[in-house]
Amino acid sequence: MQQVEGFDTLSPKDKIKVFGWYIHVHKGLPSFDNGSIRACFKQLHLTAPDVSVYLPRMAAAKPPELLKERSRYLLPRNVRVDLDKKYGAHQTVVQVSKLLSDLPDRVPDIAERTFLREALACYRAEAFRACIVMSWNLAFDHLLRWILADGTRLSDFNAAINRRFPKKTGISISSIEHFEELKEAEIVDICQTASLISKNTTEILREKLKKRNMAAHPSQVTIQQSQADDVITDLVNNVVLTLV
Repeated sequence: MQQVEGFDTLSPKDKIKVFGWYIHVHKGLPSFDNGSIRACFKQLHLTAPDVSVYLPRMAAAKPPELLKERSRYLLPRNVRVDLDKKYGAHQTVVQVSKLLSDLPDRVPDIAERTFLREALACYRAEAFRACIVMSWNLAFDHLLRWILADGTRLSDFNAAINRRFPKKTGISISSIEHFEELKEAEIVDICQTASLISKNTTEILREKLKKRNMAAHPSQVTIQQSQADDVITDLVNNVVLTLV
């Protein structure tokens, strides 16, 4: 709680709110219970108040200072927004935003910079579905241009098309537009068959493509910030900055 100025002078209720905010924002958990709050006090070597009394009372307050869901609690939106303003952005947001912001100096391609700017804007706006989609676009576009940039890589890719997919005859890639004749998953598979990318990179691309598909298609699945963090950092570190 070093970033919370005057924490030691806060009332027990306000300390509980700060701990709830910490659990939501820094641990990425949607809710907390009595034990979670006690653990926060213990971690700071503080004597915990009777949280089994405080939490129900805070939930019963008018207006409520906590929201109760079965045996767990969460901060109301207005309380969380207020704490966000007081104590700043989620540290992960800062780290991922910096990772993306620093990237333009390392990727001279204009198209990749466009994807990058859009991914960063989506992330900062907490549009995590769109962020995942744009991050995939960035990494996949980088992969395609990386294949085209080297004659040997391109030749190996073309030779592997029929080996991996015998029914796909007559396909030969010589420009970025030609890749449209293949599905994204097929391109990843062909890269593996051609030994252009490692087994680990292949698995990363397959996994992130599944997450992109989940984010891009309408569904009731909630996309959390932690999922966007994982997609961005994995694709940037292991694809964009590795395939050079």
